[in-house]
Amino acid sequence: MANKVEICGVNTSKLPVYKDREMQEMLKAIKAGDAEIREKFITGNLRLVLSVIQRFSYRNENPDDLFQVGCIGLIKAIDNFDLSHGVKFSTYAVPMIIGEVRRYLRDNNSIRVSRSLRDIAYKALQAKERLSTSLGCEPTLERIAREIDVPVEDIVMAIDSIQEPVSLYEPVFHDDGDALYVMDQVQDTKNTDEKWIENISLAEAMNKLTPREKHILQMRFYEGKTQMEVADEISISQAQVSRLEKNALKYMRKWI
Repeated sequence: MANKVEICGVNTSKLPVYKDREMQEMLKAIKAGDAEIREKFITGNLRLVLSVIQRFSYRNENPDDLFQVGCIGLIKAIDNFDLSHGVKFSTYAVPMIIGEVRRYLRDNNSIRVSRSLRDIAYKALQAKERLSTSLGCEPTLERIAREIDVPVEDIVMAIDSIQEPVSLYEPVFHDDGDALYVMDQVQDTKNTDEKWIENISLAEAMNKLTPREKHILQMRFYEGKTQMEVADEISISQAQVSRLEKNALKYMRKWI
């Protein structure tokens, strides 16, 4: 995606670049209803769309599709941008484009989420934005639940359901050109070197036991049988099973 020069029939290497002052004048003309300037302004900000969708290259989505979705976010940003806020257009537009792409990826996710859950999630997010503005701080889940008249548990489930899955191959850090991926930070607590060595030691220690001792430990610790059940199966007393088990474990501890 990063090396693609032509996307959706647009040669990105020949896109115009406008300075901040030019963009401010163009935005004023757009607000006044100048459709021709609006088209020029959209073309002049397609590089912004391209830079945003490159962040999603790990998703292996069709770049043309993402570019078109990003353009929708750009157009929404142009239509909703308020010159009186005194911020750069790109500062306002980038989150809008990212949000549009993320909505597209969520709606086209292979993990299907019911329409009702998505509706609750979007209502909750909209209510959160409204309340944050009116209250001047981030509202609690309980406050959002009262606002949209939905149980807190349903809001939590709905918001979790629309979270974008993270690829194990998504880069999270770059150091001198070498990327660190999510999978590099996932720890395997089951197949550690220590447990691997421990399993080898146990296997070797078991091989040092007599067939009867090995059979008793197999039934006791691998099959989960009681000493009485083992005694009944091999026709000896429970006291003999206990003694053989203790001796076997003692020998194995010494070996390990």
